[in-house]
Amino acid sequence: MTHQIIQDLSNRYTTKKFDASKKVSPDDLAVIMEAMRLSASSINSQPWKFIVIESDAAKQRMHNTFANKFQFNQPHVMTASHIIIFAHNPAYTRANYEAVIDKGIADLRTKPEDKEAAFGAFAFVELNTGEDGDTSAWTKAQTYLALGNTMHTLARLNIDSTPMEGIDTDLVGKEFAVELDGYVTDVALAIGYRDAENDYNITPPKSRLAMADVIVKL
Repeated sequence: MTHQIIQDLSNRYTTKKFDASKKVSPDDLAVIMEAMRLSASSINSQPWKFIVIESDAAKQRMHNTFANKFQFNQPHVMTASHIIIFAHNPAYTRANYEAVIDKGIADLRTKPEDKEAAFGAFAFVELNTGEDGDTSAWTKAQTYLALGNTMHTLARLNIDSTPMEGIDTDLVGKEFAVELDGYVTDVALAIGYRDAENDYNITPPKSRLAMADVIVKL
């Protein structure tokens, strides 16, 4: 199949070694960040925060969070152009959703007189809230929508990436406590450009289950 979307997805792979000399341009980074912001989420909840690690000082802080485990991902921190932390709100409240509704009113998507009616969608949050106010299972799922959208955007831009669930969430939470401001993270994304001479994952052909094994067409 020759469609551009299929070519993008066929060409992307999980990069195992980045070229530290190559950086994502400011223009491309602006596109990536806007794509993250525009990602879909249930009831447009947007229960996320994206921390873009670019400076050497910030990279060192992230590097330090691999002190105890997942050291196989540690080299990406210094060799990738950027690391993006995908964080979610573990206690999403009516006040959080009100901020979304108010933005919708400012953007002329929702009429001011319809504000109270717009809270009807919050019932879905309540269905996904534990007795202790924990919404993390639901809000975490939303961040993966943004992660997938970001990875496809990167593929369209011919920028390589490595999704990393192999991060020490506790140490990341402590190191970036100020920036996270109560949000928590389970995944980060390294982005940049492959080291074509040393990345062993370039050569193997892409392998996916057959169409008939994963899609049921009725």
